[in-house]
Amino acid sequence: MIGVETLLRWLDLAGIAVFAASGALVASRKQMDAVGFILVAAVTGFGGGTLRDLLLGRLPVVWLRDPALLAVASSVALLVFFTAHRIENRFRALLWADALGLSLFAVLGAETALIAGANPWAAVLLGVVTASFGGALRDVVCNEIPLLLRKEIYALAALAGAAVFVGLRLHGVWRDPALLGGMAVCFGIRAAAIARGWSLPAYKGRPGREHPDRG
Repeated sequence: MIGVETLLRWLDLAGIAVFAASGALVASRKQMDAVGFILVAAVTGFGGGTLRDLLLGRLPVVWLRDPALLAVASSVALLVFFTAHRIENRFRALLWADALGLSLFAVLGAETALIAGANPWAAVLLGVVTASFGGALRDVVCNEIPLLLRKEIYALAALAGAAVFVGLRLHGVWRDPALLGGMAVCFGIRAAAIARGWSLPAYKGRPGREHPDRG
């Protein structure tokens, strides 16, 4: 049990760091100051977990219970502030950092929901919320179309990863391999979508049906 809790702790910190980095990279593209970097990094890192905790009634929310999380997000934001100019293709780096954060938080969010007593289907949905809501807030704050609303395969990857994790746990698989399995599925789908340009079909407008005048 100690090993599992330690693993979850490090994965949580890693997820915060990666999502904070993705938020800071967006802030660099928008040429914000250091405070803006920290704010966008914190919104990205904590947005999904905050909404998850509110829905589960886990108060205070996660980042108010653990100041180390805020310290990690702030440190990563400042690190990116001083080094972002060294990354030539920041948008590409953003996509990969976001993909890693997505895979981490999809399974960690589902794990947290299961521990809190949520039903399996609710745990899967809360995994998606944890993984995607922070990135959506980041894009809204930075005046960009959220990845969640684009035709890219994003939320679907989080859904698959969370579902694999919950399914494995329901079938008695230990936490460690279940966590790794869910993360691998989510990251694999998202990575393939980034590398190969996969996307879901978008709606195509068509003329509306004209109704005859009924007089």
